[in-house]
Amino acid sequence: MTSITELMDQTPLPWDEVLTRVTKHFDCPVGTVHMIDSSDGMLHLRAQLGLPPFVLDKVQIIPVGKGMAGIAAERKEPVQMCNLQTDASGVAQPTAKMTKMEGSLAAPMMVDGEVRGVLGVAKPSAYDFSSEQTELLLAVGALLGKS
Repeated sequence: MTSITELMDQTPLPWDEVLTRVTKHFDCPVGTVHMIDSSDGMLHLRAQLGLPPFVLDKVQIIPVGKGMAGIAAERKEPVQMCNLQTDASGVAQPTAKMTKMEGSLAAPMMVDGEVRGVLGVAKPSAYDFSSEQTELLLAVGALLGKS
């Protein structure tokens, strides 16, 4: 398993560079970083990679409790879907389905028991992320949440 320090190189990185490394490591063409804004308590997009332009304006601000990122923030635990396109639970919002991604994982960025944001990755095919991959994404998110 790749360590968090190998993935992050132990240096502060710009959001876009972190997202590039994370998505490359997980072999995901799409990734997002949303941070909770203390002024409104909602998730605000800080970085993205691979989102179609017509989806960007729809994911700029996400309420906690709505969609995969919002539910991950609300529950303070990762939310995973093997296939966004076939989800009937209501967790995957129509906007998420518009990305044409299938396997996806949204991990809350936890710092001292508090959610600071959500880090998400997605693949174009059905996929179940392993517990090791989930733990790594949570660890990256915890580091990002401190910055």
